[in-house]
Amino acid sequence: RHLGMSDPTLILELKTRRPPSLEGRAGCESWSVDFSPDGDWFAWSMGHGIVWVVAWPLDSDQNAETDREDKSFSCGHPVWGLAFGPRPPKSAAWARPAKTRPQGNNSLLLATGLENGVIKIWNVLTGNAVFDLRGHEGVVRDLVFPQNGTLTLISSSRDKTLRIWDLAQKGMSIFVLSGHKDWISCCSVSSDCSMIASVGRFDRMACLWSLRSYTFMRNLTGGTRKTLYLQSSCDFSPDGALLATTAFSGSSWWIDLWDPYTAEKLATLVDYFEDYGQNQISAVQFSPNGLYLAIKGMAMQTKVDRETNGLCCKYHPRGGVVATGTRDGHVQFWRVPTTVPSLRHLCRSVLRHAVSTHQMEPLPLPKRILEYLTYRNIPDRLKTCCSSSDDDEWEG
Repeated sequence: RHLGMSDPTLILELKTRRPPSLEGRAGCESWSVDFSPDGDWFAWSMGHGIVWVVAWPLDSDQNAETDREDKSFSCGHPVWGLAFGPRPPKSAAWARPAKTRPQGNNSLLLATGLENGVIKIWNVLTGNAVFDLRGHEGVVRDLVFPQNGTLTLISSSRDKTLRIWDLAQKGMSIFVLSGHKDWISCCSVSSDCSMIASVGRFDRMACLWSLRSYTFMRNLTGGTRKTLYLQSSCDFSPDGALLATTAFSGSSWWIDLWDPYTAEKLATLVDYFEDYGQNQISAVQFSPNGLYLAIKGMAMQTKVDRETNGLCCKYHPRGGVVATGTRDGHVQFWRVPTTVPSLRHLCRSVLRHAVSTHQMEPLPLPKRILEYLTYRNIPDRLKTCCSSSDDDEWEG
């Protein structure tokens, strides 16, 4: 993955209108943003229990279709997580034309995770609430629909659990995954829908769970850091062969890259800033083609703009744009690189989407090719986007 890049370019900012008395107060944060699977809708939690959903791109002709009008969902409690779904399988997403949208009033849902532990499900096209999911006993911090076209929803909470829900059965809770010792900050699902990753805020646990058997698989360990640190985010690469986890301590932050199949740590991305208060890494996401990592907290802000204190980030499904939410409830859109992947990277992505590391290793391949296919050619330590790109050769 090519990590050398210049500062992203801010192309648009949406600001929230609220009474002056509420400016800067707790509850106005934009904790979560998301694009719909087809990239035609964008949603963000704009603070004080309100979620705003707009057609994307923002200059699209909303008069042509009445269901493309902006929508506001009042959730009644602060919104900490949200997710569009269902998400089509990767092969179907590639095959479907970019401008083709699913038909029917029930084709697109928005799940919102609230501070009181409730998850509200909304019909995006009609703007109506569908039903509530109850069971969590703490803030619902993250939500994700697996990329398999089903109405399965995974939620993570400060009550130390993850829950699997079946929205096709009116939100029946299929299973509760327990094992974390403290708040769960984030969860992510592999592209083949076989694994769930979750990171604990304070317990230093990065856990892998089987989405097929709903069982605990392993806790990723191997760090030598003995100081107190907090974990904040995780994300699988588009081919599922890498898992990124983020953490910070004092004025430093780092991203560990893991092989989720072998639990081997492949590389650590590091950076350092002098101002501790503004440099907590809060979110990370792979680009749709797997060539970049978007980092919210620091790397998605220019040097003169770090006081905006970013909280979350999300790539547009077709790349080129990253949306970020800020502590003041606003949302910013950044133009980011759109490198054309090399042929060998595309071949590796397709292969690794279907073949695990355990299946790769016995193959009679030259060592250099096997290292490339299993991402063992990543330098042990990498610097972030504004550094020189001496290590850029490893993407190939």
